[in-house]
Amino acid sequence: MKSNSEIKNIATNVLVEEARALNKLTERIDSDFIAVINTILGLKGRVVLTGVGKSAIIAQKIVATLNSTGTPAIFMHAADAIHGDLGIIQTNDLVIVMSKSGNTPEIKVLVPLLRQTQSQLVALVGNTNSYLAQHADFILDTTVEKEACPHNLAPTTSTTAQLAMGDALAICLLECREFSDRDFARFHPGGALGKRLYLKVADLSMQNGKPSVQPDTPVRGVIVTITQHRLGAVAVVENGMLMGIITDGDIRRMLEKHLHIDQLTAKDIMGSSPKTIDSNELAVNALNIMRENNITQLLVLHNQSYDGIIHLHDLLKEGII
Repeated sequence: MKSNSEIKNIATNVLVEEARALNKLTERIDSDFIAVINTILGLKGRVVLTGVGKSAIIAQKIVATLNSTGTPAIFMHAADAIHGDLGIIQTNDLVIVMSKSGNTPEIKVLVPLLRQTQSQLVALVGNTNSYLAQHADFILDTTVEKEACPHNLAPTTSTTAQLAMGDALAICLLECREFSDRDFARFHPGGALGKRLYLKVADLSMQNGKPSVQPDTPVRGVIVTITQHRLGAVAVVENGMLMGIITDGDIRRMLEKHLHIDQLTAKDIMGSSPKTIDSNELAVNALNIMRENNITQLLVLHNQSYDGIIHLHDLLKEGII
């Protein structure tokens, strides 16, 4: 049984070893890497990634990253390819074959078949003297000195290097295409990530109505309005112009300062510099403003006119937080 300190040392050594390998990978960003980027940018077809074992798993992740960042990609398992799936590859595709050794039996069978498709072949490989590397148009070198496994057997450092090289490809392509956050949102419409990228303030504030009072509204009326809308605040508006905000906190502070509140009106207790946000802003920007100012609601403006309230609970409900 390992002690706590030994477990910590083992984990630390794994991360240090993999970080060292990734640092050395920066030296492998060469002319072949740049050629692959330019080839993909001009590609009329798709990027097909293939491999076996752990490399196949990493290939699937890279495919997912490419697809989500604007580069059409598809995964083809190397073993399945020689049993019919080779038909996935089309004339204008580019094929990236991933392998640590580049000499596995499946790879040696697959490579000649890939060459017959006339698609350009990229070897993302950990052995530049391998069969795969010798028959590829471009080589992406992911050689590592050793695995993080103490027996130098379990794919660890090598698969981390493959994954990082795939990420480097994807992000280079993203930036070369000037792929924006709006483009990203088109490919991620579901879940919290998608909502952070496309959901607007107006989409949430419109559900809350537009609670407001006049500057001369008696305090009793202010309290009733806040209670009715359950947003913890109300806007003070005059002739369509926003004058201020009154929150639950303002009501409590008023009660602490004044024994007789019947003569007080909204303008006597309102905050005259409320935090606001435009209705067309992303909802996630509202969250950032709330966090920065330690508040739970923002007044919403549309064309500089009061348009409602967005509350922290709205963001929680949508899963943005």
